[in-house]
Amino acid sequence: MARASTRHGARRTRRLTVCAGLTAFALLAGACSSDKAATPGTSKAGTTPATTGASTSGTTVDTTPTSAPTSTLGPATGKEILVGLVNTEGTPGLDFPDIRVDIAASVEYLNQHGGFGGRKITLANCTAKGNPESSQACAQELVGKKVELVMIGLDLFVDYPTFTAAKIPVIGMLPILAGDSNANALFLTGGTATVMSAIAVVARDKYKATSVGIVSSNNVGASANATALKASLDKAGIASKLVSGGDNETDAGYQGLMREAASGNPTVLVSLYSDAGCIGTMRGRAALGITIPVMTTGICASADVIKEVGDDAVGWSFVGVQTAKPGPDLTRTQTILAPVQSPPVVPASDLDPNSLSLGGIGYLMIMSLAKYSNDVAAKGTEVTGQSIYDYLKTAKGLTLAGGTLPVECGALATYSSICSFQFPFAEYNKGVGVKTVPGLEAVDSRSLLP
Repeated sequence: MARASTRHGARRTRRLTVCAGLTAFALLAGACSSDKAATPGTSKAGTTPATTGASTSGTTVDTTPTSAPTSTLGPATGKEILVGLVNTEGTPGLDFPDIRVDIAASVEYLNQHGGFGGRKITLANCTAKGNPESSQACAQELVGKKVELVMIGLDLFVDYPTFTAAKIPVIGMLPILAGDSNANALFLTGGTATVMSAIAVVARDKYKATSVGIVSSNNVGASANATALKASLDKAGIASKLVSGGDNETDAGYQGLMREAASGNPTVLVSLYSDAGCIGTMRGRAALGITIPVMTTGICASADVIKEVGDDAVGWSFVGVQTAKPGPDLTRTQTILAPVQSPPVVPASDLDPNSLSLGGIGYLMIMSLAKYSNDVAAKGTEVTGQSIYDYLKTAKGLTLAGGTLPVECGALATYSSICSFQFPFAEYNKGVGVKTVPGLEAVDSRSLLP
């Protein structure tokens, strides 16, 4: 039988399957949502105001967020700030130029709207190749260029010792390897462990699950996600069964996976497939008449997937997806990113934030750093790479740019570099499409983190 089809463009398939892409959906969709107050599940720590905080550089920084939106600011005229960007490109399976492209587009916009606290941003790009040697070379190159701050797009082997020795702060998109979670850095997202834990929290609290059937491809990334999910389910006392298949299955193959996962009548199913696997598993479940609800990643909520499967998506919910509401933040996202998509999205208003992958989270990272930089400047503190880092690390009440999801760096000592622990969930509704699930706008993953 023919393999399940998909209409994803080449750029959208460059994902570190699966955790990176789904985290991008979680945060970017949340940032483009309405300004409605957080609902049950939002951590109180994320809304507590503060006045001062101790920084790692020995200074005291006022940490009450106050800055104006970047869209109201004029061109940056202050002293240039040189910011390094380490990103992995050009390696099979690890090729993410969209991170660099979307960050560059954001920098162009920001330099016309305040830069980093009035300072014009200049990017120093360095490409890692998915091995320790190239990551070390990038660290040495950026230290040699005397950057004030290093942003990590996607780098499997960040050379923390070199940056630490040079006293250059590091802020990244998401932790990949276990050591990243406690590194001398800050990551705006949580990666595999927190997202899988959020799924387990919903299985426990919404579905009152006693057992979960999991379908997953057998590649390294998906297997890591399955392992993390099982650890969180075990902590919740929920039994689980894993059924693994290939990256690309026939329609019959996907049906077989869904049939086996549903055998024994588990309370809920979880699919860790992406791209064509989203379509195959959705169609397979529908063809078999399975009615057990399914949770999956935000990748499967993309407009391309839903267009293919239609109402076969009934009964599916998606971690990291929140309904995008019209407003200035959504318009800004579309204006900046639509022209640099591959192919470009015309008109810009047609760009769906939930269709963005890792480039979208790169955009969110730098726009959030601009927001925090403006906070620092508004307090009368000199804007430097270190003062931006110190503010992010110590401030209370921060959110990601344009949204309500809280930023809580160091909220857990065992995950000291992670700053985000909450994720929205959405579900497909017949005749309506994908909409945020009431009460699941900000699911806190911390209670079931391994």
